[in-house]
Amino acid sequence: MAKHEHKCDGLCEQHCEGLCCTKIENFGVKFGEHTILEDVSLHIHCGELTAIVGPNGAGKSTLLRAMLGEIKHTGELKYENDEGKKFGASANKNAPLIGYVPQQLSFDVHTPTSVLDLFLVCRTRKPAWLVASKNVRAEATAILARVSAEHLLDRKLGTLSGGELQRVLLALALNPIPDLLLLDEPVSGIDQKGLELFYKTVSEIRKEYDLSIILISHDLALVAEYADRVILLNKTVIKNGTPQEVFSHDESARLFGLSWSRSSSGVPGGASNGATIDASNSNADAPVRKAGE
Repeated sequence: MAKHEHKCDGLCEQHCEGLCCTKIENFGVKFGEHTILEDVSLHIHCGELTAIVGPNGAGKSTLLRAMLGEIKHTGELKYENDEGKKFGASANKNAPLIGYVPQQLSFDVHTPTSVLDLFLVCRTRKPAWLVASKNVRAEATAILARVSAEHLLDRKLGTLSGGELQRVLLALALNPIPDLLLLDEPVSGIDQKGLELFYKTVSEIRKEYDLSIILISHDLALVAEYADRVILLNKTVIKNGTPQEVFSHDESARLFGLSWSRSSSGVPGGASNGATIDASNSNADAPVRKAGE
């Protein structure tokens, strides 16, 4: 599916298949007297991968949880189609279908539960052994194929690497295909090869299904390569723009120790105009997570 160009007012110049624009207006979150988020306003468009970066404690995960309705917030959250009208999964709901991949899935690494078992319990409220596994097996295989993970179907969860587990969770979040996909630091502690595969997979999914994707990440070099738009968040929006605009901002240099340079070969994806990023001195590293935690 072709990627759309968007007008400044948030409406598509071409027809969207569903959700066109997610509008976050004057979002605020407080825990008691402690302000977590203040005056956060963003427009997220279909077909775009928007990365949210910032220091630890900046409110990045809180923003996603507030969007999911897990945390009370002030301000408004609006979903609109390409005509600026409210968009919903049904006539009685003004909200789209949202897929979500958390930072980690906590479970006993010694459990005999397989990837197929996980699909079974997510598909129905009935006990897994009462579900006709033949049909579910074919369905799960097809869903895992979207993220190049069909070979993991019979693997026990505790034997999966961090990258493999996150691709399984991504596949679950894409069943059914959502209107909006939220990824909360989904690759913390994963090796470089796993990181690159995950980002490449997400980018391909974005293009194929014209999804709105919001990704929280500390992997700044990959964000520069794959993101269309970057939000620098530190309790409020510090900078909103292209990777080059955000990572060349003085506050990015102060927080992350970044240097943005020009390259003759250029960088594919969101880093435009032949720009590359050196995040080797970044202090925004996420905590390392062991596989299966």
